[in-house]
Amino acid sequence: MMGAYIRKNAGRLRRDERGVTAVEFGLLLTPFLVMLMGAMDLGHQFYMRGVTQGALDDVSRRASVEEPNFIASGSTLEERIENTLKAQIDNVAPRATYTISQKNYFDFNGVGNPERLVTDVNGNGQFDNVDGDCWEDLNENGVYDLDSGRVGVGGANDVAFYSVRVQLPRLFPTAELIGFSKTIDFTVETAVRNQPYDNQATPPVLCGDGT
Repeated sequence: MMGAYIRKNAGRLRRDERGVTAVEFGLLLTPFLVMLMGAMDLGHQFYMRGVTQGALDDVSRRASVEEPNFIASGSTLEERIENTLKAQIDNVAPRATYTISQKNYFDFNGVGNPERLVTDVNGNGQFDNVDGDCWEDLNENGVYDLDSGRVGVGGANDVAFYSVRVQLPRLFPTAELIGFSKTIDFTVETAVRNQPYDNQATPPVLCGDGT
């Protein structure tokens, strides 16, 4: 009796497609949401990078004049620059953390480069103390450096180089699902020459001891 009932209704069960749409929707919904959140997270990254770069460009231009005016607190110009940057970025990313670097160079060619050789005795393009090579001590610390930058924004005609690293949580946990970090991490940079409101300091020329 039961076997006859099953045989009678087997064809009807095979043709019954109720609920198929719900199953298909469930299968498609997860990858769609992952893609949507990923796109929004990527857009958020580009937006934050743009906001940070814009804030840095604005602050660096204001700091390039002889007596820059910043409302932010701080006992030094460098501190007021940092606090101004943080205040602007905090408006759109209150949970962000920052690493801000401020250096100055004699000119644009010096950014990230060694101090200039004046005398290269053996012509190898490198500073050799034992040969008595001479160099422009651009940061005036008495030592030949592979990065000629000085701490701070510098003075008249110096090139101020700013670097801001920003780290903040992502909007969604989507990135973790595919193995990426749960935080956004990016760096923006800019270099601005200070206005010629005074004579630029001429760096001294020093030489190795030749021993």
